[in-house]
Formats: sequence, C-alpha cells, structure tokens
Amino acid sequence: MESENNKEILWNSEYIKIMLNNFGMYFAFYLLTPLLPLYLHDTFGATKDTIGVVLSGYTITALMFRPFSGFLVDAFSRKKMLMLFLFVYFIFFGGYLLASTLLLFAIVRTLHGIPFGASTVACSTVAIDVLPPSRRNEGIGYYGLSNNIATAIAPTVGLYIYHTTHNFSILFWLAMIFAGAGALAASTVKIKERPLKRTGRLLSLDRFFLTRGWAIAANLVFFGFCYGVLSNYLAIYGREELGITGGTGTFFMILSAGLILSRLQGSKSLRQGNLTRNAVEGIVISTAGYVLFALCHTMTGYYLSALLIGLGNGHMYPAHQNMMINVAHSNERGTANSSVLTAWDVGQGIGILCGGVVAEHLGYSQAFGIAAVVHAAGLVFFLLLTHSFFLQRRLR
Repeated sequence: MESENNKEILWNSEYIKIMLNNFGMYFAFYLLTPLLPLYLHDTFGATKDTIGVVLSGYTITALMFRPFSGFLVDAFSRKKMLMLFLFVYFIFFGGYLLASTLLLFAIVRTLHGIPFGASTVACSTVAIDVLPPSRRNEGIGYYGLSNNIATAIAPTVGLYIYHTTHNFSILFWLAMIFAGAGALAASTVKIKERPLKRTGRLLSLDRFFLTRGWAIAANLVFFGFCYGVLSNYLAIYGREELGITGGTGTFFMILSAGLILSRLQGSKSLRQGNLTRNAVEGIVISTAGYVLFALCHTMTGYYLSALLIGLGNGHMYPAHQNMMINVAHSNERGTANSSVLTAWDVGQGIGILCGGVVAEHLGYSQAFGIAAVVHAAGLVFFLLLTHSFFLQRRLR
C-alpha cells in the first residue's frame, strides 16, 4: 500500500504555492501577536483586562465568520473565494497604521478577524483539493509546517525589530508585505473546479458546522483555550513576572521547532491512518508542557515547556484535523476545515478573554495554571469520548 501511495506526487507545484501563501498569511499574523499586548499597553495605556477584551475581538469575529466561510468555499468557486478573502486580509493591515485611538484600533483588530478566519478555511480547503487522495492524510500534516515555520520565525523577527527600533509602524508594514506576498503566490494556484451543487437546504446547520464531528471540535476548544492564554500573554508575563525581556522569541522558536519535528516524525503514522494514536501522544506531551510552564518558574522550565508544547501540538492538531476530514463527505471539506478552525478559535477567544481577567485580578501565574488544568481536562475528554466517537463515524 505504501509503495502505491508513493507513486502519487505529494509535493506538486500547486501544493507548494498554497503552502507559501499559508506561510505569508501566518507570518503576518504571528509577527504582531506577541507584541500587541505591549503595543496596547505602551501606546494607549490599556490595562490587562482591556487588552484581553481588545485582542479577543479578532478571534471572536474569526470564529463567527468561519462557519459561513466554510459554506462559501463549498458552494462557490474555491479559488475566487480564496482570493477575495486574501485581498481583504491584506488591506486591513493598513488599518493598524491609521488607528490613532484605542477604540479605532479595537474596531480594526476586531474586523480583521473576518478575512483571517475566512482565508484560513479557504486556503486549507484548496490545499486538500490539490493533494493526491492517497497522500491526503500525510499532506494535511505537512501543510501545517508552513504556519509552524512562520510561527518559529515571525515572533523572533517581530521582537528583534521592536527591541531594535521600538517602532511598531515598521512591524505593521512588514506584516502587510508578507500578507500581500502570500496572496500573490495563491493567485497562481491552478485547481480543478468542482461542479457546484445547489441544494434546497442552504441554511441547514450541516452547511455551516460539521455536526458529524462535534466531539472532535469540542476537544479542540480545550486546547485552543490553552494556546490562546500562552501566545497572547507570554511576552508581557515573561517581562513582568519572570524578568525575561529577550527570551520570548527564543520560546516561540523552540516551540515551533518542536511542532516541525513532530510533524515530520508523525507523517508516516498519519499516512498509515494512526490518527487516534497520534492524537493521544500529542495531548499527553503538550499537557506535560503546560504543567511544567505553570509550575516551574526557571529558565530551564520555561524553554523545556516550549519544546514539549510544540512536540505535543505537532502531533495533536493534524491528527484532529484529519479526523474531522475523515468523518466528512468530499463535498463537505470546507465545512470540515471551518469546523476545526472555528473550534480552535472558540477556545482561543475564551482563553484570551479569561486569561486577561484572571491576570488582572490574580496574576499571570494563575492564568497559566488554569491553562494547564484545562489541557489536562481535554486529555480526559478525548480518552472518554472523542476516541470512540471518531472510530464509530469515520468514512475512510
């Protein structure tokens, strides 16, 4: 079977182009993510809980529009939808440069979540379409490398530019450039358009959320919560409570190295269809990472937790995405992808909001302690429900 699968080319030119677009899109996102709390605090004097509210708006609008964008990419031309979403995503970076008050910035940031949420759905769905069927599980796993590499590089670049220039305008311009470069790569992708099917149930729930995979999505909410707390409050936590001013970029670099290594190591297992095993291994490893981060306030614990969280998420996330795709019919891929991303965003949005409130009243250490508990709860949920749920509903 494996020799037959290898006859089909995984790294075709269209797949590479869509991965380049994904890299540009996520580079632009993660270039700013760890620094926006500092920007809001230093530029507008925002408090911790206000920062949480402002930043959670982006995630909330992304998750609100993602189910609708999944419907759009299934019901209309995927290429046209992708280019529309990417163009709007690109334009919104200019809004950060023009926002002169905290209110204006909050409005721009919140609205920017709409094209980001839609673009990620459309991009991942196009990636699935250009993959050969026999290499799809493996290809979905590798696809995440593009945003993992962006996650590794972008925060480090952003933090270096900030500490060197203390000029956020440069960061906003650079984010805009990478978003535009990604859209340019996507514009050259050639995909075989499907015959568009029209049904009389355009507004049924299944067109916006893959109800067949609800337990898989619910599990991702747990893990998105934890990553929302980590990614948005790491820089300011390190500076204020650990006295680490230059280590945030290194943390993200180590985390992303773990993501990349685990995706490469787990590709064979994904190709063989061992999705639940990959998921369990990843959840256990990343849970250990969050617990270590919450309890061990040393440099060793700080960086080792980054590696463990990266290794764990690199197994866990593609396994969940493949599980969702494998319970969906071929004409539901957009909906399946939007369901995965929506679930992650629901968790992230709750995590960002709750993390800011807890940090304001109890401190950042307690916020990360709650994240560790929530991740452990996600492991229990998977073992008790999601594992058997998936095996009973998988279609391939």
